Amino acid sequence: MTPNGQDGSPRCDWAWTDPLSLRYHDHEWGVPVTDDQRLFEFLVLEGAQAGLSWRTVLAKREAYREAFGGFDVERIARWDASDVDRLLGNPALIRNRAKLTAAIHNAQRVVELAATSGSLSEHLWDFVGGAPVINRWERPSDVPSQTDGSIAMSQDLKRRGFRFVGPTICYAFMQATGMVQDHLTGCFRHAALSAPHGS
Repeated sequence: MTPNGQDGSPRCDWAWTDPLSLRYHDHEWGVPVTDDQRLFEFLVLEGAQAGLSWRTVLAKREAYREAFGGFDVERIARWDASDVDRLLGNPALIRNRAKLTAAIHNAQRVVELAATSGSLSEHLWDFVGGAPVINRWERPSDVPSQTDGSIAMSQDLKRRGFRFVGPTICYAFMQATGMVQDHLTGCFRHAALSAPHGS
């Protein structure tokens, strides 16, 4: 746990990387997300992160929102190879053809899933029993990179044809969207997000 910040609140070590990471840590990371559009956004961003730092992705997040039309799943599901080329021409994005193609491909899989298994939110939250898993890690080294739950989610999504959804990516996704609560116990956000209806 790092020293208290200017506001006197202790935070997870990674929060102090820069102001962008600090804001994300304080206001978003670990807050439960149940909106399908936002969940899809995190799927795309976590896939884009593969091999890179989350800080890199955060810096490009607004560009992704603009390029992907606010992450309208049904609209993106209709895109094709020409849209991949268009995205590759955008210097504000992570210009990796496999990742950008996967984003469109995954949108198509989300539409299929919604048609057969209900909403994306209902399906993904089932992997944690419909409520956040509250962990009590004391040190950064305690936090796992994957769990049985993220492995199960990964296997399910891969079976449905999703790409860039390995167990580690899925666990980062679960942390980001509040399916698991992984703020360290000494972080001021742990208590807030561990309470009923925490935010």
